[in-house]
Amino acid sequence: MTTTDSASEPARRAPGARTLAELDERVSRCRACPRLVAWREEVGRTKRAAFADWDYWARPVPGFGPPDAALAVVGLAPAAHGGNRTGRMFTGDRSGDFLFAALHTVGLANQPTATHRDDGLALRGVRITAPVHCAPPANRPTPGERDTCRPWLERELRLLRPTLRAVVVLGAFGWQAALPALNAAGWAVPRPRPAFGHGVRITLEATDGGAPLRVFGCYHVSQRNTFTGRLTPAVLHDVLGAAAEAAGLLPPPAAPLTPAPEGG
Repeated sequence: MTTTDSASEPARRAPGARTLAELDERVSRCRACPRLVAWREEVGRTKRAAFADWDYWARPVPGFGPPDAALAVVGLAPAAHGGNRTGRMFTGDRSGDFLFAALHTVGLANQPTATHRDDGLALRGVRITAPVHCAPPANRPTPGERDTCRPWLERELRLLRPTLRAVVVLGAFGWQAALPALNAAGWAVPRPRPAFGHGVRITLEATDGGAPLRVFGCYHVSQRNTFTGRLTPAVLHDVLGAAAEAAGLLPPPAAPLTPAPEGG
């Protein structure tokens, strides 16, 4: 495959995936971005001392979760020694520790930890993905890499279209990538596009007359945000809980009881 062919790989191969399992397999073999390919494989060879005995995944990391998910969580990209090591989104690093603990508290994961692909973790009604599937140097993909990878996200969202009712987007980079992908996947994004902000909530109408989609902005679960207290467990629980309720995965909170009038 030539460099030119590699660069167009997502755009050529994503639309033909008929199921999420097929899409995930195609994603895991992508070599479209030379800088990311070189970095993920170099990290897999040199490793981190704490993980010297690991056989790193060192490939693109596909999405994770059931094919009939009602809620999607969109991050940024796999971590070099997290998803790039374990082969599963948000697995094996502190950001994942924070996210999966919150999903478990809300009732969307069967356990609060994620350490490796065969650790028994299962998600309930939630699919986790990212706009860039390879670990980038310094955790910073370029806009060009984001755009090259976008067809994978577009197809993933299109395949989730029958059941997807809500999306939580973690961080500004994910927001900038997710809105065009959602538009391409069948939801009308207003112009100008809504700006990212923690707590932003928008409703996108389906272009095919189907169910609308609720989109929630949330600070990313990066250590910079969680260590400084910008994003706390309680704040993340609130966002995930509201999104799960919008997706029909949780019942709405019970209305407070009205006290009976005195006397009479």
